[in-house]
Amino acid sequence: MLRTRSLFLSRTLRRTYATAVGPRALVLLEHRDGAIESSSLSALTAAQQLGGEVTGLVVGGPEQLKDVVPKAQKLKGLTSLLHSASPDYTYALPEAVTPLLESLLKDSQYTHVVSAHSSSAKSLLPRVAAKLDVPAVSDITSLEHDTYSNATTFTRPIYAGNAIATVRAPSSIPVKFFTIRSTAFKAATADGSEVEAKAVDSVPVPNNPTQHIKTELTKSDRPELGVAARVVSGGRALKNAETFKATLEPLADVLGAAIGASRAAVDAGYADNSLQVGQTGKVVAPELYMAIGISGAIQHLAGMKDSKMIVAINKDPDAPIFQVADVGLVADLYEAVPQLVEKLKAQA
Repeated sequence: MLRTRSLFLSRTLRRTYATAVGPRALVLLEHRDGAIESSSLSALTAAQQLGGEVTGLVVGGPEQLKDVVPKAQKLKGLTSLLHSASPDYTYALPEAVTPLLESLLKDSQYTHVVSAHSSSAKSLLPRVAAKLDVPAVSDITSLEHDTYSNATTFTRPIYAGNAIATVRAPSSIPVKFFTIRSTAFKAATADGSEVEAKAVDSVPVPNNPTQHIKTELTKSDRPELGVAARVVSGGRALKNAETFKATLEPLADVLGAAIGASRAAVDAGYADNSLQVGQTGKVVAPELYMAIGISGAIQHLAGMKDSKMIVAINKDPDAPIFQVADVGLVADLYEAVPQLVEKLKAQA
């Protein structure tokens, strides 16, 4: 009787501990002209913050991937790389790429799908998430993953950046989709050890209802607006397209800066809409942001208020832009800007 009891007690003292499964992220790596987009490098950094394995995914035409895949293999932070080549993927149309992602994620061990908050990803990721009947979180600026509960907490700006929402994706969501604000995460570097690249068969889409017609790009020798370290932006006070160009270009040239514009300037035809900075344009966070003749509407502030140094020139002392500016000059821009250019040239 005593022996039986001792055996019973020894069994009750045995314990087993469940090991939490670490996150496995799939990062969509977008590319252009043979180079990985800088915003996708920021998405890779965000994926690393989850604390688990990170797999990159590159899709494109057969000729495109010949240059892109070797570069992607050397990205620091990747543990593996998938690539899929097809003529249907040349322009990465959401309708063409969705079946591929859907097939990769069904019955897989991926816990997160990450991408930059690009025009392409804003069309693709919600589409795939809907197919899998899970939600998607967009434009996040920070994240924290709890491996024990398998829940991920994000923050994202709302109300044109005037408030920050905290969003928690619980363990009941098997695959968590999110896009990142590229200015909130540093770009990953390409100095990592070369990871294994595995080819994935493309998934054909018969009778695709969407076709690519043409791509129109605004070519410029200046730095790209979204990633430039210095940005010079103009507003409606610049009167017309000719004055906009004549006033801002000399300043941008001497600073080595990209040129941006407020929505009012774009709507008035002063600048191309690819240069628009704001809630409905590009979100930038350069080292230096110069707002020339920009009043500082909430819509514009949402796209630039995270800049490291904001310099504003406006003749209205009550302009809202001065509330966020680190340096403000109340002056006539047509007098101040040429003087500033001359002084900068003298110091060069």
